[in-house]
Amino acid sequence: MPILAAELSIAWTSIQTHHSDLPALAAPEALIDEATAICGDRLCFERLLHEAAHALALTRGIRDTSRAGRYHNRRFCALAEEVGLRPVERHHGSSGFSRAVLPPETQRRYASTMERLHRALQIHEHLCAQADEATLFSGPVTRCTSSGGGIRVKAVCGCGRNMRIVPSVLALAPITCNACGDPFRHPADA
Repeated sequence: MPILAAELSIAWTSIQTHHSDLPALAAPEALIDEATAICGDRLCFERLLHEAAHALALTRGIRDTSRAGRYHNRRFCALAEEVGLRPVERHHGSSGFSRAVLPPETQRRYASTMERLHRALQIHEHLCAQADEATLFSGPVTRCTSSGGGIRVKAVCGCGRNMRIVPSVLALAPITCNACGDPFRHPADA
């Protein structure tokens, strides 16, 4: 997981070069879920850009979702396009415009970044395959049919920064804020 987390950080930095107001990625390991570790590098990078659109919304004070973060509105569409995704034209009844694809021009822009991420995913998958089966996490990561990793909860650190994360990922290991050094916690657990 450290290799994949490092490559996710590098990929995020690559996205930041095109979007100067994109905040730093506090916890790359929070992005390692079914959308990254199982579904492949292309979906992984789509997911990274999806999260970048949400990060821009947060930075700019734009409400891009409703229904506890499940429904993605047209403001999300605009931000997704800004980071290089192409949102679907028709919204889904429960998730809105959450689905966006990686168009060819974005694939060309980030080709080397995507290649690095692909190699890191291959190493990650190889290491997971070699691990003792008793130590492997067999929760929601084994699913790959959902569109966004399930319901996410808000996790907050000591300085008040927050992120949305799948509860099972938050429970795997502490995720530390690089700004204050405190772990992110669900507000109910704080």
